[in-house]
Amino acid sequence: MSDRNTHRQAWGPDNPHPLSRLKTELVWEGKYDEYGNRRPVKLPTSPLPLQRIETVDVPLDARKAEAHQLGLPFEEEEFHRKAHRDDFRNMLIWGDNKLVMASLLEQFRGKVDLIYIDPPFDVGADFTMQVQLGDEGEEVLKEQSIMEAVAYRDTWGKGTDSYLQMMYERLTLIRDLLSERGTLYVHLGPWMAVYGGLMLAEVFGAGQIRNHIVWHYPSMSASRRDFPDKHDCIWRVVKSDSWTFNADIIRVPYEEASLTVMQAGYGGGLGTGGVSVRKAYGHEEGKIPDSVWRIRHVSSGRENIGFPTQKPEPLLERIIRASSNEGDLVADFFCGSGTTLAVAEKLGRRWIGVDLGRYAIHVSRKRLIQVQRELHAAGQPYRSFDVYNLGRYERQWWQLDRLKGYDAEHRRTVLRFYKAAPLGSSPDDGGGPGGGQSPSPLLHGKKGGAYVHVAQIDSILSEAELHAVAEAARAAGGRELHCLAWEFEMELALKKQAVEAETGLTIRLKYIPREIMEPNRNEVQFFEAGYLEAKAIRRDNKVDVELVRFFPALAEAPEAEMAALRERAIKSPFDFIDFWAVDFDWREGKPFEHHWQDFRTRKDRSLKTRTDIGWEYEQKGKRRICVKVIDVFGVDTTTVIEVEV
Repeated sequence: MSDRNTHRQAWGPDNPHPLSRLKTELVWEGKYDEYGNRRPVKLPTSPLPLQRIETVDVPLDARKAEAHQLGLPFEEEEFHRKAHRDDFRNMLIWGDNKLVMASLLEQFRGKVDLIYIDPPFDVGADFTMQVQLGDEGEEVLKEQSIMEAVAYRDTWGKGTDSYLQMMYERLTLIRDLLSERGTLYVHLGPWMAVYGGLMLAEVFGAGQIRNHIVWHYPSMSASRRDFPDKHDCIWRVVKSDSWTFNADIIRVPYEEASLTVMQAGYGGGLGTGGVSVRKAYGHEEGKIPDSVWRIRHVSSGRENIGFPTQKPEPLLERIIRASSNEGDLVADFFCGSGTTLAVAEKLGRRWIGVDLGRYAIHVSRKRLIQVQRELHAAGQPYRSFDVYNLGRYERQWWQLDRLKGYDAEHRRTVLRFYKAAPLGSSPDDGGGPGGGQSPSPLLHGKKGGAYVHVAQIDSILSEAELHAVAEAARAAGGRELHCLAWEFEMELALKKQAVEAETGLTIRLKYIPREIMEPNRNEVQFFEAGYLEAKAIRRDNKVDVELVRFFPALAEAPEAEMAALRERAIKSPFDFIDFWAVDFDWREGKPFEHHWQDFRTRKDRSLKTRTDIGWEYEQKGKRRICVKVIDVFGVDTTTVIEVEV
């Protein structure tokens, strides 16, 4: 008898097979390591510091400007007392929510009262969307960036297993952020909700799951082969037994058709007459909603901002009213178009919003500025908010964790994604097919006939560095130079023209896309830095700013449409501006302050190209004005101009 058969017969009552002792558990590839140990959530050894890059307080700046124009003193304290809640500055954060949540734990562990997340639940879905151009609102496709697709598509190459690992890591961090009276709502599609419920039971405990809510939304879609899908699922989970639930303020009217019911339905016999629903429920003002919510999807009305996964405000209003109180802290770590944040602001809650997508952060910023304006116009209080990212610290962690800290590996990775042949600094490390030895340490690769320079992971490519690299390329006989960098010195896209004239080179400045840091990536999109020119206009002692020239980066545009878009960008560049803002007193190292801004909406496509604030400086001297333009794809371009006052 073979050893294999002997081994099989060994299993039995005296030697139970390992599978016979397993408890009920959701298992996915990657949950355990090769030794059967649970894999820990992999995070930086110390939290990555969040970088505050913008401050937004639109009504305050508008009031300051109004006072300047009228020649009146501005009583800031009185304004704050009447209209501005200054107990907390809300946070809008661009970045990987796993790293962001790990950073937030230092300050907010156990302090978030309500978390709603709408994570991507359709693995493989394509969320390409239409964005509008110009005054007429002509639509053009915006491709979903690989960064935004990180969880929609197959992040680690393991399908649903990858999705479950991604969700487990984030739910573990969410549990640590929730306060003892906190509640988590997890919004999923019907199929993924099956997995979600099992995972939530494991992370929080089965007894902490309070509801499985069905959100039913009527729609016109139909199927002749299946029952049409007209619902999503929302799990409601609590941190402890002292959760917040405001039953009386979320009551809904009784249905007219059910104002009278048969007494038999409450234990009586037939023919005994009716009993009032109000009497049966014991409340005159309506009933507490049950676990089936009939709320319409986002319609084509004013609320719709064209974001593909946008959820209706009434849905979030019910959740926020039910599970938080005024002043509580609400968070959404997949904030998308910002619905949770907008509703939280209107209901007087503090909020934190996070998203991986550049475009999502742009859409949310516009929406929240509009909420600030509306609340102020209605005489209602509001809070300021700040925009954050992880900046170079996220790249440093990626280099240390995935690239073992080596600059050379960073350059090789960037060149591979750029599809350029690497050049070695010596014959021994020359760069493979089409590569060879570099004529200069500043030239790292070749693509076609162009030399390629890859800036260091921590650096901002400056004008001086560009001069040095261009000289190296010219000395090597190059005619074209591509400089790849994570960040460029402000206005470098304009300054490079002088370098081109001096060296005779054609120079292209391209951003290294953040997407290369995601695992299992083969394709990414490098996009050229846009350029912007603006001028200051003085009238008496007041200053305004006018846009002069602009060329967009054209990131995330379909390749098939790129030629037509470039032609239009040359003829009508301002058509690509979706939002622009001005900081009239900008200083190096401080966040950009939104003193004035204008932006297009789906309903109002007009856009001013000159500020109308008449900014007046309190002290004379040189001032620097920073102008930020964000194009229809969510990419920002900035410039700084000086003015003597």
